[in-house]
Amino acid sequence: MGETRLARHIFLWCLSAIYMFAFASVYVQIPGLYGNEGVLPARWMLRVSGKSIWEQLRDAPTLLWFGPRLGLDTQQCMELLSLAGAVLSLAATALPVLRDCRVYLVLWVLYMSLYQVGQVFLYFQWDSLLLEVGFLAILVAPMNMPWGCRAGLHDNVTFWLVRWLLFRLMFASGVVKLTSRCPTWWGLTALTYHYETQCIPTPLAWFAHQLPVWIQKLSVVGTFVIEVPGPFLFFSPIRRHMLTAFYMQVLLQVLIILSGNYNFFNLLTITLCFSLLDDQHVNFWLCRHIPQKERTLLHTVMAWVCVLVELAVYGILGYWTVYYFDLKVEWDKKSISSNTEFTHYEFNRFLKAVVVLSIWIGVLSLTWEIVTAMFRSACVKGVLWRLWSTVQWAVFATAATTMFAISLVPYTYIEYEANSNIWPGVRKAFQLTDRYQLVNSYGLFRRMTGVGGRPEVIIEGSMDGSTWTEIEFMYKPGNMSAAPLVVTPHQPRLDWQMWFAALGPHTQSPWFSSLVYRLLQGKRDVIRLIQRDESRYPFSQQPPAYIRAHRYKYWFTEPKEDGWWRRVYVEEFYPIVHLGDGFLNHMLDQHGLKDKGPVRRSSDAWLPRVLRSIGEHARDVPTPLLLWTLFSSAATICLVNCLCSRSPAHDQVISTSGGTSEFAVVKCDWLIVASSDVGGHISPSGMLC
Repeated sequence: MGETRLARHIFLWCLSAIYMFAFASVYVQIPGLYGNEGVLPARWMLRVSGKSIWEQLRDAPTLLWFGPRLGLDTQQCMELLSLAGAVLSLAATALPVLRDCRVYLVLWVLYMSLYQVGQVFLYFQWDSLLLEVGFLAILVAPMNMPWGCRAGLHDNVTFWLVRWLLFRLMFASGVVKLTSRCPTWWGLTALTYHYETQCIPTPLAWFAHQLPVWIQKLSVVGTFVIEVPGPFLFFSPIRRHMLTAFYMQVLLQVLIILSGNYNFFNLLTITLCFSLLDDQHVNFWLCRHIPQKERTLLHTVMAWVCVLVELAVYGILGYWTVYYFDLKVEWDKKSISSNTEFTHYEFNRFLKAVVVLSIWIGVLSLTWEIVTAMFRSACVKGVLWRLWSTVQWAVFATAATTMFAISLVPYTYIEYEANSNIWPGVRKAFQLTDRYQLVNSYGLFRRMTGVGGRPEVIIEGSMDGSTWTEIEFMYKPGNMSAAPLVVTPHQPRLDWQMWFAALGPHTQSPWFSSLVYRLLQGKRDVIRLIQRDESRYPFSQQPPAYIRAHRYKYWFTEPKEDGWWRRVYVEEFYPIVHLGDGFLNHMLDQHGLKDKGPVRRSSDAWLPRVLRSIGEHARDVPTPLLLWTLFSSAATICLVNCLCSRSPAHDQVISTSGGTSEFAVVKCDWLIVASSDVGGHISPSGMLC
């Protein structure tokens, strides 16, 4: 791979937008989820004690401890932090100069502060992934202010960590599907259930569910190929292997986005995929011709050798796919049959060998990047510049090595023997940093839920205990005639937890009792989590006197049936309760969910008033529309900035030479890149609008 300057800027631009989506999505849900009268008030997580502020930060590293010093309660402080994060990330999306390492440090601290008190509603794998990616962005991002440039000979070293994270995410997600022994994954039938049983499907999920079974099974085979052997192409010395891997991963994520609402997770995964690109391929996207160097005979021979090796790898991958999944073309049925032709024992034996191999591949790949950066630093002209470049190389190489080492602990969770052989010093370092979510273990869609029908909890309310009315949520399935919605990149976190709650008894979801309690009280902030338009909430005028919940099984309708869903009743999920009910009080007391004293009255200072005013206006807009409006605004600013900075010459190459350096500046329509030769000491980072 060549230079990765443009790929890094695309990565940082996308991450800024995803931060904005995440902060804004959480912001509109704070009153109902974490408010003083919400489902799980965040103030319960910050116990008042006689400890100093530094001791409190050590116990729970969150900026919410400083709320009282600003005259804010916990809810208002959470709103301030999320609003600040949304505004800062929006500005970073619009303005290249703000894609600075210190800006990403602030964004990481803000999201970490929310995560620390987020409880079950903020403990999703993509929240941990965003924190890990956000921390890597601090190492990857340049220091744009106040000089606007920096020497970046070590950039490939830090950007390599993004590629390693992508490998861990995808490989582990593929492996856990098989180590879980889920019969649907082993039988290649998982997707025949997935589209209708996922948390919040899109309308296209209904159509995907109608596809023939042989296509669904072939899709599972494709998923395994992309997630298990595919990630090893990330570290191939052949450039086209990495480009192939890029398009394979992006294809998978785009298909998931089209069929399911997984908030910003798939967008974040695509953002990680940009670590597989180089500037040459980005220039190809931009239809910009870059003069090629003349090739010698040796270069030509090596190019043909690479082509042969590349084709051999594709051939081996194709052969293994056909052999291990028994792919056969059935001409009479016009289909392709597939079956798993390996055992769980054989896969575990393969996994034991390949996990160790992947670690050594990572060691060699990182070593190559570090050594290459070291030689580039040593070639810088000028003693002082060379010394400064070497110091930077040493610092970032050490940081990259440390991050790689501690990431081995969660990565090897997928294979017990490899994990047990991790050096104790590395394990201790991981334990010290674990609370900050610097590295995490991943494994998405481990088991396919909803086999035999999608479980769904339906809450019902009544004024007299005999006539019951269903309480319909905005996003999750309930009304059988209502079409699924597209809500990406917003994550309605209550709807998501309702999906998890339906998978077991209500005792496994203690927060559900608190939700019932708030609905009986008629708390407006909680009601707005269920229906933003309160006129669609059946008890908007008066809270219900009684509430109960039933579990149903849902299925997509067949093509000839009316509506989108059909359902059957299964069982009672939560008994009939009312305010003061003994069972409800027992559940609240058992899980510490009872109100602990009177809520402190909101301050009338200017900052709380401003926060209330912004919140009232922001929550009147549908959240997906709000998020895309913010993104469109930032993109428009980028476009205007590009048009204003458009050069009449379009593409110019200006060669400049000095006493100690020599570099070329390439100016084009919408980005400015300065690149130094190995002998120069100036290597400003480009700006991607």
